[in-house]
Amino acid sequence: MQPNILYAVETRLRTAEFIDVLRRSGLAERRPVDDPARIDAMLRHANLIVTARAEGLLVGVARAVTDFSFCCYLSDLAVDKAWQGRGIGRRLMRETRDAASRDIADDGGRPLRCLLLSAPAAMGYYPKAGLARLENAFDFTNL
Repeated sequence: MQPNILYAVETRLRTAEFIDVLRRSGLAERRPVDDPARIDAMLRHANLIVTARAEGLLVGVARAVTDFSFCCYLSDLAVDKAWQGRGIGRRLMRETRDAASRDIADDGGRPLRCLLLSAPAAMGYYPKAGLARLENAFDFTNL
């Protein structure tokens, strides 16, 4: 029997818990997990964190920056490898989108724009999850 997954917006995710799920997901190779102060700052400055828990264990997390009106940037999507393939990542994205657009009136206006950058190893996942690939993004890291 598969345990129920509880999805929630969390405002105080512990740094150690976040690092642990980054490691269990494989995303740790692309995040500064050996610098807990930096990870802590990443959590404090994100303004939307959605979690997936199985019997209290953090099995997935979506960490985003949003204005709750026009755009939402999903900067981390991590699901424990042992829990992948169960729709948790897709559900975390939907929960993030819904939480970020909660203040937008349903008046037929422009919907919230939700974006993410994919890790190279996950490029095949997102189209399968129903995301559209964009050709109009630019990286200004080295400007």
